Amino acid sequence: MQNNGPEEPGLGTQLAQLARETRDWARAEGEYYKALARDRANDVKLALALGVAGATLAYAALIALLVGAIIILMPVVGAIWAVVIVTGIALAMSALMVRAALRFFQNAKRPATPRDKL
Repeated sequence: MQNNGPEEPGLGTQLAQLARETRDWARAEGEYYKALARDRANDVKLALALGVAGATLAYAALIALLVGAIIILMPVVGAIWAVVIVTGIALAMSALMVRAALRFFQNAKRPATPRDKL
């Protein structure tokens, strides 16, 4: 029997080529996921920076609101009572928020029920 086409490489050659291609593919996949992780890390950095800046501005606005409330109350009840009233209201609101947060944490720690499982 005569074979006119090019000679097929042997099994050893094919396995060596498969190993090279597999190694190249794994290297390319690794580089892809490294690039993807760097891209995601940059997004997280920007999100954190913007979140911190927004929270800082919100904190400054809250301070301005409290100072404004004290200034408005000062002519009515005096400086000391204005500070006491505004601070008391702020602490009461803070306590309610912390209490609600603790309730949510307790809910998060509850054991799973059959209804929770998908």
